[in-house]
Amino acid sequence: MLALPIVGVSAADFTLRSAQLSPDQAVTRRIGAADARVASSNMGVPVYQKPDGSSYAPVGGFKDYDGGSRPEEGGPDPVKPALPAGAEAVKDSTAYSKVRTRHGLLDTELRELDTNSPLTAGLITVDHGRLPGTAGEVAVTTAFLKNSGYSVGSSVTPRGSNSSYVIVGAYELPGELRKEEVLAPPGTLLAPLDAVLKASGASGLHPQDSYLVRVGGDGFTWNIVKEANAKSLVVVSRAVALDPPADSDVPLYRQEPKEQFELGTGGSPVELATAATVVGLAMLEICLLAGPAFAVGARRSRRQLGLVGANGGDRRHIRAIVLSGGLVIGAVAAVIGTALGVALTVALRPVLEDYLGARFGGFVLRPLELGGIALLAVVTGLLAAVVPAVTASRQTVLASLTGRRGIRRANRVLPVLGLIAVAGGAAIALYGTTARMSPTVVAGGSAIAELGVVALTPVLVGLFGRFGRWLPLSPRLALRDAVRNRGRTAPAVAAVLAAVAGSVAVATYEHSQDVQKRHEYVAKLPQGTGLLQTSSNSAHKEVPALREALAKQIPLTQRADVDRLVVGKPGCESYSTEPGCGRVEVIAPKEQRCPLDEAPNGPASFSPQQAKELRQDWRCKRDEYNAQQEVVVADEKLLSVLAVTDPGSVAALKAGRAVSFDKRKVKDGKLTLRIITDPKASRGFGKPGEEPPGEDRVLPVHQAPDGAQGWGIHVVLPAAAVKATGLTTAPFGSYFSLDGTPTSEQKQKIDGEIDRMGVDASVRIEAGYQGDDSLTLLALTLFAGLVTIGAAGIATGLAQADAEADLKTLAAVGAAPRVRRTLSGFQCGLIALMGVVLGSAAGLLPAVGLRLTQERELERLYEYGLARGYTSVEDIPYVPISVPWETLGGLLVLVPLGAALLAALVTRSNGALARRAAG
Repeated sequence: MLALPIVGVSAADFTLRSAQLSPDQAVTRRIGAADARVASSNMGVPVYQKPDGSSYAPVGGFKDYDGGSRPEEGGPDPVKPALPAGAEAVKDSTAYSKVRTRHGLLDTELRELDTNSPLTAGLITVDHGRLPGTAGEVAVTTAFLKNSGYSVGSSVTPRGSNSSYVIVGAYELPGELRKEEVLAPPGTLLAPLDAVLKASGASGLHPQDSYLVRVGGDGFTWNIVKEANAKSLVVVSRAVALDPPADSDVPLYRQEPKEQFELGTGGSPVELATAATVVGLAMLEICLLAGPAFAVGARRSRRQLGLVGANGGDRRHIRAIVLSGGLVIGAVAAVIGTALGVALTVALRPVLEDYLGARFGGFVLRPLELGGIALLAVVTGLLAAVVPAVTASRQTVLASLTGRRGIRRANRVLPVLGLIAVAGGAAIALYGTTARMSPTVVAGGSAIAELGVVALTPVLVGLFGRFGRWLPLSPRLALRDAVRNRGRTAPAVAAVLAAVAGSVAVATYEHSQDVQKRHEYVAKLPQGTGLLQTSSNSAHKEVPALREALAKQIPLTQRADVDRLVVGKPGCESYSTEPGCGRVEVIAPKEQRCPLDEAPNGPASFSPQQAKELRQDWRCKRDEYNAQQEVVVADEKLLSVLAVTDPGSVAALKAGRAVSFDKRKVKDGKLTLRIITDPKASRGFGKPGEEPPGEDRVLPVHQAPDGAQGWGIHVVLPAAAVKATGLTTAPFGSYFSLDGTPTSEQKQKIDGEIDRMGVDASVRIEAGYQGDDSLTLLALTLFAGLVTIGAAGIATGLAQADAEADLKTLAAVGAAPRVRRTLSGFQCGLIALMGVVLGSAAGLLPAVGLRLTQERELERLYEYGLARGYTSVEDIPYVPISVPWETLGGLLVLVPLGAALLAALVTRSNGALARRAAG
């Protein structure tokens, strides 16, 4: 029992230290043996960057940056000419694309790199085979082999390519073991595939280029990095990683607060506090369980301890013997637990690395940390033996030798300390939720209150004894025995309390979060409705075949085919920068636009009060559905699928008029479509209030009533209206309603059809919020149940050791054999019940405290965003506190019942008659 937590903690410490890379190891995985990795910021203006190169911002901030200076795609290389004179450089190019596999299509990163260069050492590790050397050869990551069904020697074909490539080897990226990647020599993969895609009318690959650079001397110092930033380059430097500059020397931190760039780099404070609370309760539970276990041993050894007293030993010797036993067992547990923890980490290294998704930097032992963990077992063993040692030393020699038990008075100091701890801990936790204090304060206060409840356990056990008068004979005897022997009952009840309290705290927190997520969930479509869509506009030719496959594989009640407006080639993406591609944008009248979006500096142009008031304006209403297609071309079937029953909208579409679901875009029954043909203007970058140039088309439109939802669609155009504008269309997908719920087999069939066609498409069906709350609560219930039964079993063993003479007396006077089983069962069940009841009550405090802390943080962020116009009024934080009553009910009923039945089954029903003890 003592060794088990040591195994877990020492293994976790050894694993985390081994997985933690040194600065040199970490930077080597990013830049190989080079001095730096240099890439363009793609902003076209000087930038400031973090020392590690993970974040950057334009000089002066984003508020004055309009994106107009961004370099043109396909233009001259902005990086290589800006490198220091005499620098050795190797180009590293990557692009994402679909690759055909044995199962269908797989999102894969395509990469070109000269692996013969010494600068690439440390970037990749060959697993088997070899690296590619000539055109037509590629190497792939082991993750790609696993997910694609290929092996070394197979041929792989990127989607849209006319050429296949032979896999000559497999490798892994030490820091990204799960990444699917295909590696080829420079100029043999990306350029040919990009040319084929553009020739077919599809969008190109848009590769990202960077350079591994070696400059010699002191390497890429921080001053050189800042010079590169002035040329709009971003640098990952070895010299800077090994000797980072002070925060005062980082221009980015002078321009923006450092904390802004640290968000998301670690766990949430609330999550960390929750984890700390659970770990603390688990350690407390181990200590409380160890106490009764030592007490069982001491009781079973009381005759030997009595012989020590009979031969001249005093109380000090008795205490020393029992404490020495705890010390020895703790030391043995420390050695065994630490050794097993280290051995488990070494043996399970491949499994752990796969789970973490990265290779260890090497085995790193921290003797002081492991020694401290081992010392925990020694101290726990010693402390757990204190109470049994004191109890054994107070036994008289006669009582020890005859097995008689004396009467011990209750400790009056411990309950007082417990009350103080409960009141103080609860006050600290509740104060931490209202003041601007760390969630750790809430967790600490909850832990203090938890210890106070543990200290009150003997008194609470005594209060439970008052219910004995209403119980039948066997449970009444069991309850009275538990109350009269609180020295062994209270620690076991406290251990059950700690186990249940931790589970109830986490269960309540998780269940409350699930209720919150269910409330915040925004359905993208009506319940039981689906959407078939292509992920790339270049797949428009395959859409009719996809529609037929959908109708064949999934039972539909109605299908509404939708098209999209096209400016240029049918394969132009919405924001393509290729020549000849543009887009159609719905232009809102100036007086109906949100002032927060139109002001020169955005929301920063207004005072906090003005921004808050404007967020309540109907013009600034947030779009909850995040429309992927602002305008779609369809008939009245679409309204039926989307459950839009407004007769006026249906009649308008039938009559050839457009229907709008966004009243901000409609004025006097008219809608303005702007045809933007300039690829640069179609990027979507521009200053607030600035309109992209283009040719306008004004159409008559019907505005749907406020209650009608467009489910992410702002405007529906009938074919007749599109024809009047002179625009062209291309198939986009289909909305559909279902005849029942599709089975897993039907979903797999349509996914198989999509893979067989090699189309980048997806089928999404709105099934409502699907939380995993029930699975989490079930796991917590099972954990609490197992620990509770174990703790109650220890207490039952101690009770049997104490009541052995009484049970033999019952057998002597003719009691039925089942009495022994029944009494043991009720003893175990009552201990479990008391622990579950107290633990359920105690576990609510940390959960409530952490939820209130989370509510305070979210309200602060809400007020901050609302005052600056970033947050909508509808985004009021909803942080409920919801108790999982089903989980508590299962703990209160099933766990004590299971503990009682298990104790009854493992207890012998017969026992030898005892001789009468000599007087």
